[in-house]
Amino acid sequence: MQTKAIVIRNKVGLHARPAALFVQIAMAHESVIKVTKASQTGNAKSILGILALGIQQGAEISITAEGADELEAIAALTNLIEGNFGEPG
Repeated sequence: MQTKAIVIRNKVGLHARPAALFVQIAMAHESVIKVTKASQTGNAKSILGILALGIQQGAEISITAEGADELEAIAALTNLIEGNFGEPG
């Protein structure tokens, strides 16, 4: 099991398009992936699970992956977040 804490910096947080991209990347991996914000945890492969967390700009989340490709899953999701979900600035 691998866990990574990261701060969401994009303007809209994990809503609509960024959440859809996040779920798309998560679903491309075999591992079970969870996202935790404060005391709430959601399934990273579920758009409703992500949106229900209400992750806004500046929120710190933890991504936990468990499975055969857990390192790759964490790296891919980290790159997506650090790359600002493909949005400028």
